[in-house]
Amino acid sequence: MKAVKIYTKDYCPYCQRAKAFLKQKSVNFEEQNIEGDTATAEKLFSKTGFRTVPQIFIEDECIGGYDNMMELERQGVLNEKLGLK
Repeated sequence: MKAVKIYTKDYCPYCQRAKAFLKQKSVNFEEQNIEGDTATAEKLFSKTGFRTVPQIFIEDECIGGYDNMMELERQGVLNEKLGLK
């Protein structure tokens, strides 16, 4: 399984959904809450071009947010990206 990192903020319903979905798939992930961490948030946003959370990375690839992850699931390619069988 590939390394997954998810950037979140408190009280973000999409962050909660993304984490719950990854847990449901038994995917281990590292969470970094950027609530109040302006420096990390700016670095993340300049890297991805998005000012929203969650931002989900598989290895070094940003796959976007919750909706993007669910689209990859609908297309049947998320498991491959995650390195799941």
